[in-house]
Amino acid sequence: MKNKFLSLGGNFGNRLFFINEAERLIAKENISVVGSSEIYQTQSWGYKDKSYLNKVIEIRTNLSPNVLLKKLQKIEKKLGRNTKTKSDINGKLIYSERTIDLDILFYGQEIINTKTLIIPHPRLHLRNFVLLPLSKIAGNFKHPLFNKKISEIYNNCTDTSEIQLFKVRETS
Repeated sequence: MKNKFLSLGGNFGNRLFFINEAERLIAKENISVVGSSEIYQTQSWGYKDKSYLNKVIEIRTNLSPNVLLKKLQKIEKKLGRNTKTKSDINGKLIYSERTIDLDILFYGQEIINTKTLIIPHPRLHLRNFVLLPLSKIAGNFKHPLFNKKISEIYNNCTDTSEIQLFKVRETS
């Protein structure tokens, strides 16, 4: 089976609940979660706002990339995500807070570039908040466009964002 990886992140509301609930809902959609990174807390990327929680999961599924995308979008909507990243008039991406953001990072070694879906994720090599958790569970996986291991891409990434392991506080 092909290695397929998703990123899960959010910075609005109960961030930990939304990450965990998204993973639970993914597993109910004919998608097996076979690997999971720890959760990391990172500053917002591309704008200033509440910090994000992020993680990466490895999945197994027979769903096509487009069907997988539709299922992930359905989960995002169910969990209250009502905005998508937009572009300004100059084409610069405008980011905003979100309850959950689910992205397909890789679908094996497939390269897809359509109006609705780009795989590998076009900006993952620029983002330590994706590269660090991905390198922890799949450091030897080779990026199909760069032909480099994820660990190598992470070690050479110029992103200087601070990333911390998220510690869940126990309640007594």
